[in-house]
Amino acid sequence: MNAPITPVPNDLDAYWMAFTPNRAFKKHPRLFVAAEGMYYTTHDGRQVLDGIAGLWCCNAGHKRPRIVKAIQDQVEELDYSPGFQMGHPKAFELANRLKAIMPGDLNHVFFVNSGSESVETALKIAIAYHRARGEGHRTRLIGREKGYHGVNFGGMSVGGMPANRKMFGALVAGVDHLRHTHGIEENLFTRGQPEHGAWLADDLERLCQLHDPSTIAAVIVEPIAGSAGVIMPPKGYLERLREISRKHGILMILDEVITGFGRMGKPFASNYFDVDADIVCTAKAIANGVIPMGAVFVHDHVHEAFMQGPEDLIEFFHGYTYSANPMACAASLATLDTYEEEGLFYRGTELWDYWEDAVHSLKGLPHVVDIRNMGLIGAVELESIPGHVTRRATEAFLKAYEKGLLIRTTGDIIAFSPPLIIEKKHIDFMFETMRDVLKTID
Repeated sequence: MNAPITPVPNDLDAYWMAFTPNRAFKKHPRLFVAAEGMYYTTHDGRQVLDGIAGLWCCNAGHKRPRIVKAIQDQVEELDYSPGFQMGHPKAFELANRLKAIMPGDLNHVFFVNSGSESVETALKIAIAYHRARGEGHRTRLIGREKGYHGVNFGGMSVGGMPANRKMFGALVAGVDHLRHTHGIEENLFTRGQPEHGAWLADDLERLCQLHDPSTIAAVIVEPIAGSAGVIMPPKGYLERLREISRKHGILMILDEVITGFGRMGKPFASNYFDVDADIVCTAKAIANGVIPMGAVFVHDHVHEAFMQGPEDLIEFFHGYTYSANPMACAASLATLDTYEEEGLFYRGTELWDYWEDAVHSLKGLPHVVDIRNMGLIGAVELESIPGHVTRRATEAFLKAYEKGLLIRTTGDIIAFSPPLIIEKKHIDFMFETMRDVLKTID
């Protein structure tokens, strides 16, 4: 049943929207006015299935009672506490809860407010770590082509998406990039982790030869490159990257802002791939997208390097006004409770085969040139129209929305990443809808 219609605000001009073609949107606005479970409600009273967990963040779905109550209770108890020189109990409780689900010895947590801040913090930790150890000459950072690490200057610099970089000048100096692993012919229409491309990790050895490893502070990659179009790591790729980085004393940073908190059928992709990183970036689903929140996890040996010298001096000159905000901590603790009570970290494994078959059922439809999937993630890559990259995927996005399905596009790639509470009936609707959409786009 359709919900009541909510009027569109009579002036949309003041709000400069993020990552949106503002003029086109404001001619034909698409507004969400409510959400619950797997569905959004639009301003014109329609239900839209959330096929992307908000923006990869609402892993437990929407309007979850425990999270709602935790926020209501927290605002009555303690709305804000300064994060510098002061603390509050929930920040320490949350840090301990989080470290318990991280792999290896990632036992220390630095709280931030977003994925972009998580990456920026991790990069600063990496450079400061080497300086604290007497290796201040290690300042170079290595990212990867097609990587996405947020929109702050450090994240843009190590990121490798041209559209995000081209307007902002030279960015941060001393950054280089590994080649990406996308588009390998033998990997097209792969189900799960691709067989080919592990050798691309040897790019790190090449860059070590170019720059000398003693100048390199860290290498940062996403286990699965989400924003660039769901690019999976070839078998052995991450393991080889870890081997090389360890050999040369280079910190390995895994950006798990998208893959964290159950997306891969385990708490983190680090668990799934069994890769012991030095630093892990998280955000998004840490608080189910309800309140801005992020966390950087650091290995014991990284933390210990800072805990030297006089005890009354600040060890790391970095932080944010809203680091470990009480409201965000309460939301995150309730989110973890929800994940654990409902088994959402592992629930995706029950649906993987069904999900995989559904994603790959789109093979053979017009303009489909590749399909890939891992965990509860999927992508359909469309052939681009020469001179009009993004047009086909944008058309698919708009038509899917009109049919009651929210998807995500980047270039001409369509991404799917639903809340982990998804059921088979929702999967059926998603891909029946996409089948109809793809049959009708030009």
